[in-house]
Amino acid sequence: MAEKETKEIEEAEEPEVKPEKKTKEKKIEKAKKKRKGVFSYYKIGEGKLERLLPFCERCGSGYFMADHDDRYTCGHCGFTRYKHSEESK
Repeated sequence: MAEKETKEIEEAEEPEVKPEKKTKEKKIEKAKKKRKGVFSYYKIGEGKLERLLPFCERCGSGYFMADHDDRYTCGHCGFTRYKHSEESK
């Protein structure tokens, strides 16, 4: 009889395990970036090509600088050239 009592005690001590609820994972889709083509750096006028953006002074020709509100910045080396504004004069 002692064996039956120990089995009952062991079974009673084990906690009940509830199955976990699985939550649905949301898939976040990133917007694809549109790459600029070379045509956005030049303008064709009167049979000649005009550069719309300046080249980097450190890196040389072939490395265009990004046009921001108050500055030009090179993405290759990080060189920054500030634009002249009429307010600062």
